[in-house]
Amino acid sequence: MDRSPALAALSALAHETRLDIVRLLVGRGPGGAPAGEIARAVEVSASGLSFHLKLLEQAGLVAARREGRQVIYALDRARMGALFHYLLNDCCRADPEIRACCTAHHAHSDAASGTSKIWPG
Repeated sequence: MDRSPALAALSALAHETRLDIVRLLVGRGPGGAPAGEIARAVEVSASGLSFHLKLLEQAGLVAARREGRQVIYALDRARMGALFHYLLNDCCRADPEIRACCTAHHAHSDAASGTSKIWPG
């Protein structure tokens, strides 16, 4: 992944609703989820969902497919992996301390709440 697609992906992820959509789609696996289910789960209107999904699609993080009358959205796992690879290996220059933080998430997580100790909140 080059800088421009990485910036587009990071920009698309930099919104609470879009991050919630990605979280949902990760959990749904390669099969994805219908638009209506996504809208209900993230509590957004159909038009709002359309806007957010369009940005995620443009960034290459989400792909849509038709199944009958439904549109199913799935996370492009390879693209998400490429983004993390770019961040770790290009931006962070494969810094061993940063890499260790990625694999030792349990040391930075609150097991009861699943929240990170690194980020405030």
